Amino acid sequence: MSNDTTADIVIAGAGIGGLTTALALHARGIAATVLESAPEIRPLGVGINIQPAAVAVLTALGLGDALAATGIPTRAHHYLDHTGVTLWTEPRGVAAGHPCPQYSVHRGELQTLLLDAVRERLGRHAVRTGMRVHGFEQTRDGVRVHVRDRARGADGLLEAAALVGADGLHSAVRARLHPGQGTLYGAGVDMWRGLTELDGFLDGRTMILANDERATRLVAYPISARHAARGRALLNWVLLASTGTPGPVGGADWDVPGRLADLLPHVSGWDLGALDVHDVFSRSTRILRYPMVDRAPLERWGRGRVTLLGDAAHLMYPIGANGASQAILDAAALAAELSRHDVPSALERYEDDRRPATTAIILANRKMDHAERAVSARPGSGDDKAAELATITADYRSTVERAS
Repeated sequence: MSNDTTADIVIAGAGIGGLTTALALHARGIAATVLESAPEIRPLGVGINIQPAAVAVLTALGLGDALAATGIPTRAHHYLDHTGVTLWTEPRGVAAGHPCPQYSVHRGELQTLLLDAVRERLGRHAVRTGMRVHGFEQTRDGVRVHVRDRARGADGLLEAAALVGADGLHSAVRARLHPGQGTLYGAGVDMWRGLTELDGFLDGRTMILANDERATRLVAYPISARHAARGRALLNWVLLASTGTPGPVGGADWDVPGRLADLLPHVSGWDLGALDVHDVFSRSTRILRYPMVDRAPLERWGRGRVTLLGDAAHLMYPIGANGASQAILDAAALAAELSRHDVPSALERYEDDRRPATTAIILANRKMDHAERAVSARPGSGDDKAAELATITADYRSTVERAS
């Protein structure tokens, strides 16, 4: 075992949360090293949404123009039934009065944008790939981070002032801090996701959310400014369907291939007019399938000089599109506290700020998913359902805005 380096802050995970944390720390004059288990960081994944509060953070970090060059500033959400009838429309982003847009963007492109910024500002070696964090021990004035160099097959040791576990769904840092508390809870819902290039999609800045009386939902929205500049639309789509009973699940991964034959029966009888859902699904370059899962909120994220961030701290249903946004807000809050206080105090203040907020959103996501499914599945007029869905969404938005 060798002592490889000394860093002020070691961040486990080079996802959106970990990379934003490195940039936020650097902006406040704090050095950081990011360790990523994967041997190479590639632009993987499908579309995500970044909410206005998180866009404000990225803009303050000097990434506003880069975001605008890759993402779509979503203007509105259209809620439909499975026959294509519009139930109601909700403005989003700037159109809803926010000072910053809501961006729909390819997750991999956002990660690449952040990675390039980290390497440019912190140096090429600030992000070390193929380095898996597998343990740590706290000392009187620091943390010894145990890593495995996957390329060399060798163990190493990094000395740090603090360790931030931003290592996602299967966080090794979380597992060490909270053994036996990693149970995943499923909603009894499977999600199929994909990307399909189209000639265009509505006005190019609108997201649709369509439901049927089986509580099957389709969410679809364009995510690429580059496609839009060519008069095209890169459509991100998600189909959510009840496939089981809510409760604990044994595991989940985000990159499991899905089959077209499994999702098509869930949209039997659907007719959204100009959007041929069968064609959209069939022409997707890749289909991914995974269960909709979260974890019960923790009473405490970390201890001493070790804490958690993003999905490692507060995995939530993607209902409401807040997972990545909350990780970005975590990063800003953590950097602010570390710039003002000693490390143990800063981490405690960070958790006291962010843990109640993210706990509220985890619970709000569960509540909104259950409520929307109940409304969609109940017989009744479109006007009645529209009013109830509008109330549910307004209540959720109020919760998120208070938390953020």
